[in-house]
Amino acid sequence: MLAALENLLNRGLPRSPRAQQLCAELAGASVAIAIPDLARCRATSNGRTLELTLDDEPASATVRGGPLSLLSLAGAAAQAVLQRGDVTITGETEVAGRFRELFALLRPDPEEELALLLGDVPAHQLGRLARFGRDWSARAARVALANLADYLAHERADLVSRYEGEQFLRGVDALREGTERLQARLELLERRRGAS
Repeated sequence: MLAALENLLNRGLPRSPRAQQLCAELAGASVAIAIPDLARCRATSNGRTLELTLDDEPASATVRGGPLSLLSLAGAAAQAVLQRGDVTITGETEVAGRFRELFALLRPDPEEELALLLGDVPAHQLGRLARFGRDWSARAARVALANLADYLAHERADLVSRYEGEQFLRGVDALREGTERLQARLELLERRRGAS
């Protein structure tokens, strides 16, 4: 499986000039990806390709965290994952960042990989079907959540409706402003009384 992943990553190198440049710049450097009590994989750049190994050899940088936290590094919230401490980086953090950029550039396109097996047209149709299913699921989840919120707010009265909540918050703001004005007026009267 590791060899298949290595081939999949290296197959993307010729398609991206930036990935080739990063691979050349990282020649001799390596990053270890460690899941505590489970596995440790080391990716090493030889300047032209990446080599993946399961070993405990020293690496330029080590990225350690749980499986889901490590996967979330590939997303847009990578900085939040690091700030929460779900993933830790030891060693040369700049090398780890450059490997992260390289892996992002080499991320395989499922539709393109399917096209190698099935051909362009069937792969495109399956890709469209997968995107339709993903979009439909997201829409269904949003509608279900909105319906549940409406049910809990209007039928069971366990939650406050949005309108009632906004009205309450507007009232709180008005009360706070009135209290601040009263406080300022009292301070003014106190100063006048002290001056006389």
